[in-house]
Amino acid sequence: MSELACAKPARAWLNRRRKTLLMIGMGTLILSGVFVWGLLLPPESFEANYSARRLAPSLVYLFGTDNLGRDMFYRTVAGLSLSIRIGLLSAAISSVIALVLGSLSAIFGGTVDAVVNYLVDLCMGVPHLILLILISIAMGGGAAGVITGVAVTHWPNLTRLIRAEVMQIRSAQYVQVARRLGKGPLHIAVRHIVPHVFPQYVVGLILLFPHAILHEAGITFLGYGLPLDTPAMGVILSESMKYLAAGMWWPAFFPGVALLLVTQLFDGVGDYLRVLIDPHSARE
Repeated sequence: MSELACAKPARAWLNRRRKTLLMIGMGTLILSGVFVWGLLLPPESFEANYSARRLAPSLVYLFGTDNLGRDMFYRTVAGLSLSIRIGLLSAAISSVIALVLGSLSAIFGGTVDAVVNYLVDLCMGVPHLILLILISIAMGGGAAGVITGVAVTHWPNLTRLIRAEVMQIRSAQYVQVARRLGKGPLHIAVRHIVPHVFPQYVVGLILLFPHAILHEAGITFLGYGLPLDTPAMGVILSESMKYLAAGMWWPAFFPGVALLLVTQLFDGVGDYLRVLIDPHSARE
């Protein structure tokens, strides 16, 4: 009876809300740790060491070494940190574009709404990767080209979401009452529209991160992104393809799995955050 009594309070304490908060905190802590670790990592930790070339994974070299003797573990950490930085900046710019266009489309309607919808359909009608490559080439490649390409191509879905939310709140009864009481557009926007749209905006912003990171790695892998001397995930995976035929599987396996885990963590944090702000699950 005592064990059953102890188990019930434990289950009662760890309800769905606390579990969601715990998962969000753990995911954010891991991602922040990788981000900061990569920033503080000295370049000497993953520089070439010809005396340690092509070493398999071990306790000394957790991810092994590549053809130049570089420690793949530290190089992967540096590459993930760079990918997170580029993904954060690209997703932030793209989300601001979506917020502005979605709000303008819903507020003004008419011609503005038609133009925004046309831009959304036009952008979604072209495959992301092709559009990314074209923009990156036009910008001269490098970090600026990658960030611009990712930011310009990832706003349509969030724009549609924000547009729908703003249109819904505009027609709400309490907004109509505020208008009849003489409240101005700025007051209505600050007090009613922004608090309603902001949670969806934050969730959409977080869910943009994994797409931005994967597309950055994809165009760099194809040779249209970051330069080859940069410890980026696309560069690491592209170089590792040359050594698969020689039996060196670790330079591709471990960085690829690490990239997948980071994107899944971002996706998981976004999903849990969406559950947290969902009014149907907030009562649980």
